[in-house]
Amino acid sequence: MPSHSCCAPRAPSRSWTLGRSHRPSHGVAHALQRFGYRIIPVTPSAESILGEPAVPSLDQLPEVLGRGERVDIVDVFRRPEHVAGIVTDCIRLKLPALWLQEGVVDQAAAERAVQAGIFTVMDLCLFKVRAALRE
Repeated sequence: MPSHSCCAPRAPSRSWTLGRSHRPSHGVAHALQRFGYRIIPVTPSAESILGEPAVPSLDQLPEVLGRGERVDIVDVFRRPEHVAGIVTDCIRLKLPALWLQEGVVDQAAAERAVQAGIFTVMDLCLFKVRAALRE
């Protein structure tokens, strides 16, 4: 897998955040918004979070993307047993990058993502890496 020190985008991007709720993922998503990221929550349990419409699954994302918008990163806050299915969706949808947050570890699924050409980071907080780039 790629080196973690160079993989957090400096420029604002569009990101799906899976498993978002009012846990630590909420704070991370809010902080990433302050860096200029557009966070689109993927969760069946809410209609909107942090001012963005939520979608129940990755398949519904085109319903909330604007013309010409694309997803740059799928940022995952789900338990490890859900990662294999998320990777399957990312491969099918041809998404470019998968970021598995701290504690979200599934080596086999991550390797499958890499083999499919998806830039993959595992067990690392996107916010912490992005914040370190400011220093």
